[in-house]
Amino acid sequence: MLVLRIAATLAGLLVLLSVLLDALETVVLPRRVRGLFRLTAWYYRLTWGPFSGMTRRITSQSRRESLLGYYGPLSLIFLLALWAAGLILGFALVQYGTGAHLFLSNASPSFGLLLYHSGETFFTLGYGDIVPDSGLSRFVAVLEAGMGFAFLGIVIGYLPTIYSAFSRREIEISLLDARAGSPPTAAELLRRYCQCPPYDGLDRIFQAWERWSAEVLESHLSYPVLSFFRSQHNNQSWLAALTTILDATALVIVGIEGIPTEQAKMTFAMARHAVVDLSQVVVARYDPTSPDRLPGEALSRLRRALSGKNLALREGVAAEEKLTTLRRMYEPYVTALARSLLIALPPWLHAERGQDNWQVAPWDEAIAARSNASASSYRSEDHF
Repeated sequence: MLVLRIAATLAGLLVLLSVLLDALETVVLPRRVRGLFRLTAWYYRLTWGPFSGMTRRITSQSRRESLLGYYGPLSLIFLLALWAAGLILGFALVQYGTGAHLFLSNASPSFGLLLYHSGETFFTLGYGDIVPDSGLSRFVAVLEAGMGFAFLGIVIGYLPTIYSAFSRREIEISLLDARAGSPPTAAELLRRYCQCPPYDGLDRIFQAWERWSAEVLESHLSYPVLSFFRSQHNNQSWLAALTTILDATALVIVGIEGIPTEQAKMTFAMARHAVVDLSQVVVARYDPTSPDRLPGEALSRLRRALSGKNLALREGVAAEEKLTTLRRMYEPYVTALARSLLIALPPWLHAERGQDNWQVAPWDEAIAARSNASASSYRSEDHF
């Protein structure tokens, strides 16, 4: 019996140490920690696989995106619940090991009752139906009650931090809608911002997205759950926006007549740094069989589309090799991220010109129909 109690105490301490260390590294010290067992990393690998596998069977993109949008917030809630359950279990094992508890019926409580006692102590309910009857068990009960208050403080502080980082991320993504189309493409971004020289506007865009890439890298490394948070529109995502900026800066670096390359190089470096590190965070795997995003025919269409806006992309073998080299620096990573997170990557150029998100509204058809009816009525009347 003594051996069992000692084993229960050691197991409880191990569970408590694992949960507290994981919560500390996730919330208090939000940085990438290598070489240690991470409960959070195990939790997301275990839950994301079945969840994403279930959504892959949904053929409707809007329904699939709506369902995937639940994963990020729900996984965060269940992670907090997992931490709470682990702490309750750990303290129950320690309480079982310390012994000396009084039940209302004067009988020795079983482990199930001690688990219940641990839960009510953790959430500071204090019914008093089970009372610790030794100095050590009382100390453990007080420690658990304090841990419950600390856990509540973590929840109050952690959730606003997550949603604040998510909000900052989404602002630039929403702004990209009118700047690069829906979904965004590099060709559309260059066409809209390079209508006429000078090209100061494009440099300002690249500067803003250089800082945005750094903020996304910092926030998503600190809080990996943000990678699973979806954007408000089905055709928007943080990965699609980042890929668009990489595509656009790669084209500018290769050479477009009249457009400076200095800021494009710095933005490309920061964006590439972000996708490389974040692909490791979500444990994305390289796929050598992934399709080419810019085959020869698509590159020719891209050149024609840019030349139609007086944007002459540099031609020749050296230019194409340079573009291929730049693409190899980031495309395997964004492709692996897209496959792991079930995010659609944007094309380099839309096959057909579509409407941006800001141009689509639920009342447009009704308003247009009413306007057309009013115009027909006006034309049919005799005003002479």
